[in-house]
Amino acid sequence: MSYEKPYEGLKVIDFSQGVAGPYCGMLLAQYGAKVIKIEPKDGDWARNLGQEYGLHSAFSVTANLGKKSIVFDLKNKKSQPILDKIINECDVFIEGFRPGVIERLGYGYERLKNINPKLIYLSISGFGQKGPMSAKPAMDPVLQAFTGFMSENKGPDDIPHRTPVIIFDMTTALYATQLVSSALFARIKEDIGKKIEVSLMEAAAAMQSIRLMSGYMEGPYTHASSPSGTFQTKDGWIQIIVVKNHEFTKFCNAVGWVNFLTDKRFLTNSLRRKHEAILTKEVQKLFIKETTEYWKNLLNKFQVQNEKVQNYREFVDSEQTKALDLISWLDQPTTDQSWPVPNIPGMPKLVSGSKLSIAPSLGQHTKEIILQLGYSEKSIAKLFDEEVIFGI
Repeated sequence: MSYEKPYEGLKVIDFSQGVAGPYCGMLLAQYGAKVIKIEPKDGDWARNLGQEYGLHSAFSVTANLGKKSIVFDLKNKKSQPILDKIINECDVFIEGFRPGVIERLGYGYERLKNINPKLIYLSISGFGQKGPMSAKPAMDPVLQAFTGFMSENKGPDDIPHRTPVIIFDMTTALYATQLVSSALFARIKEDIGKKIEVSLMEAAAAMQSIRLMSGYMEGPYTHASSPSGTFQTKDGWIQIIVVKNHEFTKFCNAVGWVNFLTDKRFLTNSLRRKHEAILTKEVQKLFIKETTEYWKNLLNKFQVQNEKVQNYREFVDSEQTKALDLISWLDQPTTDQSWPVPNIPGMPKLVSGSKLSIAPSLGQHTKEIILQLGYSEKSIAKLFDEEVIFGI
């Protein structure tokens, strides 16, 4: 155990698929835990989500770095005694099925706590474990719609849009990791483990706390300050935000709005918000005349908050990104690409080829893990023949 690897010696069994559960498991692996990923014969469906590269996608690489993959037919009764041996040695169990499914497979908490009383059992769902929508399938875009996020995420066309960033899956993973971490700490003085339940819906609500409350109380979104927003320039887009009175003064001095400095309509942020339509129109008329780089340099000179709207390639290649060593380029099994993977904040840099920087191929560690349980080569060969386990 160390500050860099506080979970060294802990074992995690990860039954989850997609992003929320797997990303939580990945974080535990990065903190030093041994994480065994249980996959079906066809693999975690995230391997096939979006563009496929060999046996991986961007989803499966990000969410499974540092794990070991083992493939079972969970419906084959001969798989249960093997998995029970693994579970008996584990500290954390992660599952992300719809409510009731994991119990039907034989791995509900009530049974597993008898096998391993100190087990921390994490159950992740879409809409929660109870209620009229609990059995409904729910991926990130569905929660963006249901929780109000999409209604706020409108462009100039005034049409609700989903964000392609899987924001609520990732948020759920972070909340889940926090819950597991606190449970592991509390378990030091406890005789039994704990079942933890978290859902994408709960995480989405918590992540949106400020906007959810103000939206409920005040209605549709308006800018919290003015002039603020995304404006078109001669060759692209720029984001600005002006909040405090001295920031408005700086902005006016930057763009030559001398008369606006003493205009009674704009003396405070509250007044500027009342006249947002006027300010927004004037800023847009101004910004369209010059390039993004021109406005960025000018506003930087006057210390006005701004930034060019970049694409991901521009962000990865930016000097600030390089200065923070934010991206590691990682090779992965079955793919010919090097992946630009963001390093985890506060953690050591990911290094291509190291065990924590590799997302396993499907069933890559099946034989290795079964051997460690004490099974002979002959008995393992029989399990493969009987299609209890699969792998390479």
